[in-house]
Amino acid sequence: MKTLIKNGRLVDPSQHLDAIKDVLVEDGFVKTIADHIDEPADEVYDATGLVVAPGFIDVHTHMREPGLEAKEDLVSGTMAAAAGGITRVACMPNTKPVIDTSIVVSGIRKRAAEEGYVHVEVIGAITKGEKGKELTEMGDMAMRGAMAFSDDGHYVEDPQIMLRAARYVGAFDKALICHDIEEGMSHAGYMHEGVVSARLGIPGIPSIAEDMAVARDAIIAEYTGTHIHIAHVASKGAVEIIRQAKKRGVPITCEAAVHHLTLTDEMCASYSTASRVSPPLRSWDHVEALREGLKDGTIDAIVTDHAPHAPEEKDVEFRYAPNGFCGLETSVAVVLTELYHKNVLTLPQVVEKMSTRPAELFGLAAGTLKPGSHADITILDLDKEWTVDSRKFYTRGKVTPFEGKHCKGKAAATMIDGQFVMKDGVVCKK
Repeated sequence: MKTLIKNGRLVDPSQHLDAIKDVLVEDGFVKTIADHIDEPADEVYDATGLVVAPGFIDVHTHMREPGLEAKEDLVSGTMAAAAGGITRVACMPNTKPVIDTSIVVSGIRKRAAEEGYVHVEVIGAITKGEKGKELTEMGDMAMRGAMAFSDDGHYVEDPQIMLRAARYVGAFDKALICHDIEEGMSHAGYMHEGVVSARLGIPGIPSIAEDMAVARDAIIAEYTGTHIHIAHVASKGAVEIIRQAKKRGVPITCEAAVHHLTLTDEMCASYSTASRVSPPLRSWDHVEALREGLKDGTIDAIVTDHAPHAPEEKDVEFRYAPNGFCGLETSVAVVLTELYHKNVLTLPQVVEKMSTRPAELFGLAAGTLKPGSHADITILDLDKEWTVDSRKFYTRGKVTPFEGKHCKGKAAATMIDGQFVMKDGVVCKK
């Protein structure tokens, strides 16, 4: 099977490329990149006026399977990813049962390979049941293909357990992904502690709850030499701690979620449960610090933290609602609208943060369109104007803080292993 993508603006940071090129894909791999390719092909895709990029990667999602399929499953979740221009997702382990054994890792990988629409990486738990008491067999899970390890949704409070985990996982050249919010300082809060929470009379979560946890794990990374990746950084203090640690050569990396880069705690003033998330949406000074961290390389990747819930779970009072909302079908568009079109990031920077760098962080065979690489491709229409309507989402979780948002920019097509899985917003039948 040959597919020829013609006249697209190829943006590939791995090759320092930003130019009009043709791309020939054959049998699932990139065969040739050139100014003009006239070789016969089974399908010719005219990408004139569009951007052709290595497939976008989201290293922080919740596919909810096994056990929580009322919220999402691997089919609906990967369809949502394909619709949003995401070619590879990594799923967090806070499922039911928790992904804390090799057999669960193997089962998810097998089902995703058979029924998923995009590539799925599996993140195993650091501790059994994510209870923070006893380490899992991370080595066994690593041998079954686990990408990394995390107790996402929970902070590993015991420093001795965290130190042992860092020493153990370092032997397998895997990373620990840390949900760093100090539990004792955050469990009673429902939103960011600041002017807005004071005005609303809602108990707040101070930003130092995040800073303290990040500082501890930065110290553990420095002490052990193990790669520690901080999930969904949201506070300016955490950004600065990571920045200084990186300057010292500490093996620490981090990510920021789309909503933390584009929204503030003012959204909570409506008491909409679509604004309830952990870490909480913070004030504008924190958003500005995150954006500076993106630009100077302190923040390595942009993620969604896609966390869908069943509709009835979010249709409650603000304080009783679970944290999280869907994000796979809006992330690319919101980033293009708020960060690219408003000159916060250049297009190559967007591709780097959403494709090339995430692949590098976790040693994935992705994030590049060099000849010989897997043909996972995201094609973007930078000028597509549209309005977010969750009724059209593929994900089962329809709650989004971006409902009704007017966007400029959208994924036009998604290709996996040389096959289109989405065109013009419509996911192709398998």
